[in-house]
Amino acid sequence: MKRTKLAVIAAAVALTLGACGSAGTDDENPIDNDVASDAAAQFEDGTAMKALAEAGTVKIGVKFDQPGLGFKAAGQDQPTGFDVEMAKIVAAELGIAADKIEWVETISDNREPFLQQDTVDFVFASYSITDDRRKVVGQAGPYFLTGQQLLVKKGSDIKSVADIKGKEVCSVTGSTSLKNVEAEGAKARGFETYSQCRDQVLDGAVDSMSTDGSILLGYAALNPDELEVVGDAFSEERIGMGYSQDKPELCQFLTDSIKKAQDDGRWAKAFEATLGKSGAETPEPPAMDSCA
Repeated sequence: MKRTKLAVIAAAVALTLGACGSAGTDDENPIDNDVASDAAAQFEDGTAMKALAEAGTVKIGVKFDQPGLGFKAAGQDQPTGFDVEMAKIVAAELGIAADKIEWVETISDNREPFLQQDTVDFVFASYSITDDRRKVVGQAGPYFLTGQQLLVKKGSDIKSVADIKGKEVCSVTGSTSLKNVEAEGAKARGFETYSQCRDQVLDGAVDSMSTDGSILLGYAALNPDELEVVGDAFSEERIGMGYSQDKPELCQFLTDSIKKAQDDGRWAKAFEATLGKSGAETPEPPAMDSCA
């Protein structure tokens, strides 16, 4: 596990350095998925999969501010990243091509409402699987594993999670990261986006930012003279796919779609084309949870 996390984090640095350019178009980052024109025929009548396949389009919520996972730069037509590639794999299993996906910018605090209100069909937005979330929405996975760390200004007296007790630590509202730092004795502050949280650290308004290490090193790479990531990972985040509890049949479909991609090599190709661009070793895909 430690080797996997280090590979992901190292990859994020190199990836972020190029994220503000033109990287990540479909032509530059192709993941081949066979899109069958008669995909609807394989699904039972009355299922959510049948309806989506027949519609020929799907709405998917992703982050736009996480280099390597879900990122959309100014002037960029489509978001890019590992979460985005996983979403394309699922869409392809519905017979829906990438250019027929409606990408909806999603922040941590609106992931559940978006699913409950049918604003989106799926959420692929660094969406950690938790028991609390599974009480209100469906979550399939995990398709990715990572861990929480700390971002601080260089010269900070915070060197590890043991040093955040009584300190102000920010993350995005609605994230598991805030709960985790509160459990460590920090004063948690939530912001709408990761970039707002990062700016608070740069300004000295808060002592640290905390979320997945892969995200933090991406931001540190954009401000190498001012910011750094410190300490070992102090949690394991199991990243999964969100769907509406009103459509329970989607769990097995999502699970089978990702398992198929793991077996036929598309999962590995997606990693290599996004988080693996630094040359980091491709990890073994995580085992998927069983659907109830």
